[in-house]
Parts: sequence; C-alpha cells; structure tokens
Amino acid sequence: MSTPRATARLQLHAGYTLDDACAQVDYYADLGVSHLYLSPITCARAGSTHGYDVTDHGAVNPELGGEPALLRLAHAARERGLGLIADIVPNHMAAHPSNPWWRDVLAHGAASAWSRHFDIDWEAPDLALRGKVLVPVLPEAYGVSLARGDIALRCDAGRAHVELDVSGQRYPVAASSVSRGADPEDLLREHDAAHPAGRQRLHQLLERQHYRLAWWRAAPDQINWRRFFEISELVGVRVEEDAVFDDVHALVLRLYAQGVLDGLRVDHIDGLASPGAYLRRLSRCLAVAGASRPQALRQAQPYLVVEKILAQDELLDPRWLTDGTTGYDFMDQAGALLHAPQGVAALRAFWDTLAGDARTPLEQLRAARERMLARHFPAERQALVRSLERIARQDERTRDWSANAIDRVLTAWLAAFPVYRTYAEDGGRSQADQRWCAIAARRAAQALAAREGSADAMLLAQVDQWLDGSSPAADRQAALRRFQQLTPPLAAKALEDTLFYRWGPLLSRNEVGASPDGPTLSPDAFQALCADRARTHPRAMLATATHDHKRGEDARARLAVLTEIPDTWTQAAGRWLAALPAGAAPTRADRYLLLQTLVGAWPPEWGAEQIALQPARLNDWIERIGQWQQKALREAKLHTSWTDPDAGYEAAAQAMLAYLRDEAAGRELLADIAAFALRLAPAGMINSFTQTLLRNALPGVPDLYQGTDLWDFSLVDPDNRRPVDYPLRATLLAQASRGVGMDLSAAAWRSGSVKQSLIHRLLTARQRLPGPSTDGDCVRVPAEGAQASHALAFLRRHDGQHALIVASRLCARQLAGYAEDDAAGARAFWADTVLRLPEDNTRPTLHDALTGRRLRTRADGCLLLSEALRDGPAALCLAVAP
Repeated sequence: MSTPRATARLQLHAGYTLDDACAQVDYYADLGVSHLYLSPITCARAGSTHGYDVTDHGAVNPELGGEPALLRLAHAARERGLGLIADIVPNHMAAHPSNPWWRDVLAHGAASAWSRHFDIDWEAPDLALRGKVLVPVLPEAYGVSLARGDIALRCDAGRAHVELDVSGQRYPVAASSVSRGADPEDLLREHDAAHPAGRQRLHQLLERQHYRLAWWRAAPDQINWRRFFEISELVGVRVEEDAVFDDVHALVLRLYAQGVLDGLRVDHIDGLASPGAYLRRLSRCLAVAGASRPQALRQAQPYLVVEKILAQDELLDPRWLTDGTTGYDFMDQAGALLHAPQGVAALRAFWDTLAGDARTPLEQLRAARERMLARHFPAERQALVRSLERIARQDERTRDWSANAIDRVLTAWLAAFPVYRTYAEDGGRSQADQRWCAIAARRAAQALAAREGSADAMLLAQVDQWLDGSSPAADRQAALRRFQQLTPPLAAKALEDTLFYRWGPLLSRNEVGASPDGPTLSPDAFQALCADRARTHPRAMLATATHDHKRGEDARARLAVLTEIPDTWTQAAGRWLAALPAGAAPTRADRYLLLQTLVGAWPPEWGAEQIALQPARLNDWIERIGQWQQKALREAKLHTSWTDPDAGYEAAAQAMLAYLRDEAAGRELLADIAAFALRLAPAGMINSFTQTLLRNALPGVPDLYQGTDLWDFSLVDPDNRRPVDYPLRATLLAQASRGVGMDLSAAAWRSGSVKQSLIHRLLTARQRLPGPSTDGDCVRVPAEGAQASHALAFLRRHDGQHALIVASRLCARQLAGYAEDDAAGARAFWADTVLRLPEDNTRPTLHDALTGRRLRTRADGCLLLSEALRDGPAALCLAVAP
C-alpha cells in the first residue's frame, strides 16, 4: 500500500471485534478512507475495552477474533484497496497474573527469564522489598486483608499445586516456599486464615514469595517498578534491551512482512528510555521485514507515527525516524484558530470571579505538579533523588549535598519543567533540550528564591549538569533515564488530568495537546505551522478527535462560538447559576463547568420542548453527564478524588443533575439552557465545517475517529467510545452519493449528514487530485475588503495541480444562515470581500469539489468570497493548469 490518504481509527474490544470491523470495510472505502487504523490488537486483559493492558505481545487477542479474524479483515480491506495500521504498546504491559511474563517474575523473582523485561528495582532501599516485587492490589491494609480472608491458599485447576487467591485473582506460589512433595490439600488446611495459627502460617508463606502483597494505597510511596503514569495495573517494559525489543515486536514485524499490516502507531513514545534509538531500530527492522512483503504490497517505506504531545513552540525531534505525530498538535492548532482572543480574555475574567483563585494558570499548574510529585509519584521522585545522591557521593566537590537538599531543588526543577521531557540520548542535550532545561532552571530558581551564588542556585546548576546526558557513566545514565521517564507522566497528569478539570474559563480549550498559554492562534501563525508540517512531516496525522479527547470535536466547535459572544454568554451563565439550588456544594466554579458541558453536549436535533416528552432519553443523557461530572470532579482533586472520594460532595453534584431532570423548576431551567444551546448550534456547526475542511485538506494525513463522521458531542472516555450506528451512516452516505452537489439543507445540517458528505467529497478530491494533497506547498491567500479579517484561505500547488481551501473564522454567528436554509443571508456577510489569488498566466479554471460548481474569478484575478462561498461556509476549489 502507498502512503495513507486518510485513516479511520477503530476501537476494538470484545464488543467490537476484527470481524465487526471487517463488516464496515465497504463503508469506509466508500467514504474515501485509505487505511483502517486499529487500536491494539495483541492479547490484553480479559474484557479490556481498549487493549493497552497487554498480556501477550506475541499473539492477536482472541477476544477480537485472533489472527484468523485479522487475516479476514486484511483480505477484505485489500479487496477494496484499503490498508491496515496497528497501534502498538512497547512501553508497558498489564501487571496482572494473566500476563505470562509477569506471572513468571512473580513465581521466580529476579531469577525469572523475564525479570529484565520489566523495569524493576531489585535493590530497593526498603529491605522488606529487596529482591521482591511490590504487588499493591489489596483492598485494605495487609493485616486487615489477611484477617478477613481476602488472601487465601487454593489449589490450581489440576489440584496438583497451590496458588494464592487474592480478592479473586490467582497468584503463583514459589516452589521453594513450600515443602517438596507436600500434599496440596494438607497445605490448604495448614494455611487456613480462618484460624490464628493458620493465618500466621499463611503470613509466613507470603513472606517467602518473590513479591510482597500490599494495600493499593501503598503504591505511590513504595512501588519499586516503573508504572504507566500512576496506574499500578500497568508495568513499564525495558524495550531498550535487545531481547525485550525482539519479544515485543516479533508479531507486528511478521504481520508487516506478510503484508497484513502497512504501518504502525507507537503508543506513548515518551515513556521509552531512548525514543530516538528505539525508532531507529524499529525503522531498520521494518525495512528488513519490508523486503519480504509480497511484491504487490511493497512500500517505499512503512508508515510510522508516534503518540507525542508537543508543548507550545515545541517541535518534533528532527532526529526521529518517523512520519510524524498522531495529530494532537493539529487538534490544538485548529481549535485555537477558531477562538477569538478578546472573547477568551473576557471569559477568563468571568471565570476568575467564580473560582476565587488569583493565581495565574502557570502558577496553578505548578501547584498541580507539586501535588503530583508529593502524593502520586513520591516513589519515582525519591528513586531519582537516590540516583543523584549516589552520583554526588562519588565526587569530593559534591559529596556534602544531602538527599533532602537534592530533593528540594529537584522538586522545584521538576515542578517547573515546561515540556514532557528531554531526549538527551545521543551524547547530550539537543538545542531544544537546552532551552527547556534553562526555562525550568530559571523558574525553579524563582520558586526557591535562590539568588545567584546561593547554595540552592549552585545545587540547581549541579542537578542540571548531572542530568544533561553528556556523561556515559552508568550512574549518570541511570539517573538520566529515571528523570526522562518521570517528567512525561508528571506533565500529563498535572495538566491534562488535573488542571484541565479544575481550571475552566472555556472547556473547548481544555483538551489533550492544548495549553493555557496558547488559547488562540492567528491565521498567519496557523499557516506557518501548516507550512512547517508540509516541509518536515508531510505524512503526519491530522486529528480533531481521538479515543482520549476530553469532549467531542463538535462540542468544542460549538463552545468556541462563546468567544464571539462573551457578554451574551456570561449574562446567561450568571442567570443559570443564580437559578440553581443554593448550597455550598458544588462550588460555583464546578457548576459553571457543568453549564458549559450541558451547552456543548446538547444534541442539535433534540428541541427543548421535547424534554418533558422523552423522559427516558433525558434520563440516559443526564446519566452520561453524571458520569462525566464524577470523573471531572475526581480528576480535579479539589473536593474529591479517585483515591479519597468525598461522598457528600459527589452526592451534592449528582443532586444538581437530579434537580434538572426531576424537578419542574429544574426542567424549566434545563429547557432554557437547551434553548441557548440550540440557538448556538448552527454557528457551532459552521465552526465544525471549517475544522473538518482544514483537517482533510491541509498538509498531513487526515485521521477520522470512529463515529465522528456525523456530529460528535461526546464526553471524555468511556463516553467517547460508545457504539457507532453504522447502518445509519451507510444509509446517509448512499443517499448523499446520488447527488452532484452536497445537500446543504437545514435538515442535513441537523442530522450531521452534511459533515459526512463534506468528508466524503474532500477525501474523494484527495484521491482524484493527489498532488496538492500529498506533496503541495501551503501558502496563505490574502483577502481584501470589509470582512477580510474573517476570511481563511490557503493555496496548495504541485506539478500544475491547484487546491484552493476557503473557509472562515470568528464569524460563525453571522454565517449561521448557511445551516438554516438562508445561504443568501449568510453570503451577504461577505459583501465585497475578495481573495487575491497569486498571479498566474495560466489562470486555471476553479471547480468547487463540494458543490460541483465552476467558480468565476474577476478580471483582476480576484475571487469574491460571496461567489466562493455561495452555498456553504467553506469550499475546496480544484484546478489543473492546461
């Protein structure tokens, strides 16, 4: 298969298998997609809904249908000209006894053949853990769990050996810990925890295992192995080791060699010890495997993208052998483009009156990072401190630095770190790494009030030097590895999973890949980023929705309109806040987050007057909102949390939803909120139309997340992973395909079929005129006239082929008529505004790929916006020079 033209991300699990995906090959082929992009296909924990909790890298998950189903999908895809891209998870696996590698480590400890596959510290400072693995799975403290029978000895299935039953999960018993030849039934009687003597013998048996059972709350402080983020069910894998790399990738490399897979998406690349070295090795292995592919399926190079969150002004490391990111950067940039700066400022000022927190977003982020370091990653932080202390002891000039001093300075540095991580793996830091570390050092010095020449300032500089990657010494490299694998989870958990749930001036900008520092983006800045992508990573994915997004792409587009009407919105929100039941909980800030969510997620086809007529539907929708609300409150960690839920606060928040659903006054208030959302909806759809056009027409490979081919007002997972109604989509696509132009009626806008038709026509255009889409440049076309500041136009050219991309920004309300059967009123907004096309003697004729119309330019070469956007809010004008 050639380079992907467009991908469709599918979430596989037992309820949506590879055979289910096979049944939708025709739909995605007809839509215009070139590759299906699959969530992890390897064996995962039983019942996994996502596949990232891998238990066996060497086999296709039988819950998905196993390898036979994958081969059926690949064959069906080939028949329709589609390829397959698989999501792989080299960073971690399930820390669960169903994982054979992990189970063997639990049974044999450091002597296990798999012990070096996992990132385990066998020399933990806690003597009770020395040579053991912490297993923090007990529901209560160890002694309590032991006394109440949460831990018991049981026979295995063949009744030949004994196992430990820990809250329903079976764990191995080391052969050396029981007498050779002992009868299993005798062992069960002797270790019966129902009796004091038996419980004592069971405790002694547990002490002889290669793992130490512990209360789940012990993990943050005592964990002696690298986790994925703070999830104690996922253990880090040492894929930097040759043998581990081979074991992890054997299956996908074989499937690539056989022509079953055409590309890979690498999950959480920042978790790996050496991402650059990893990508070099993976690229070499794919090239070798590619030589064995069937001749008809040979590729110039495999498609390889990485999940990487880029900070503001951060670029993908140019040393990496990858086609680019999975598109979070584009999602952020496209969203920022559609937000008005003045409106954002007004909404932030309104938020400040509700939240009562005078700190800047950066100060609040620092506080979130400090909390994560103190309460969620203390074991990882202390492990890094010990590594640095060992280094300090080796030099007479630094041996006096204490662990406490190192910890204090290191914590300040980590709390101030501005990006996910550094990549000092090739003999030192890159220029970009040096810049980020300098920023962190400056901010840390300010937080420590460390004057130049002070003790803290000197130690801060020393820590910076120890972690610069310039020394090949084993201790320095070990400390660097710990540092570079700690900052990514710290960044993600502090920003995406803490600050973005507690700081909410506008939830459409609280998204994966976004930053409080960059709420808006000018057209020129946006174009520069697109041009950079075309030059450096023209095959990078472009996404506006993912399985990890906080809210659906069309909910964000609707909320963006609030920046165009900040006064109208704050007046309405203030009225609703006053109408909600009085009480200390939930806070005004949390109520405001709820109001934004209600407005953003309200279904456009559901009139406010239908609330009382459809109680079952209302109840289902409120339950979804409640699920979001609980997660949002717990992630914020202000009034409740996952580790310490406050039942009273959560009950008060749920009571607010019950009021809106059950009480007459509440339903009246909800109807008012819904009416506002419905008035906002057409303008939101205009933004969505622009966002969809940009994703599918600008440099890169557009990625379509499942279900977002119609309107997507989903909430955070698991809501964004609900089943997709494919029969409806197939019917709508078949109907739309029968016409020459798009159906731009108000009914088509309400149903979402206009979005599906837009995607279909844009992808068809990419297929018919591939030059500008895959290899063309990207220049901004200037606008002139009264509404020039609202025009958004880019020209892509390659080998005589032209693609003119025309859209709008920050005028969604004025253009709402396009979605309400009033195109004439909407296009009147443009008045005399024109696009001044580049001078070109050939003057190719332009055809709108969306409507099929031929567009007329004026004698001076300008194109009237009212002509280009006669029927809809965006256009893709194609031409081939004679």
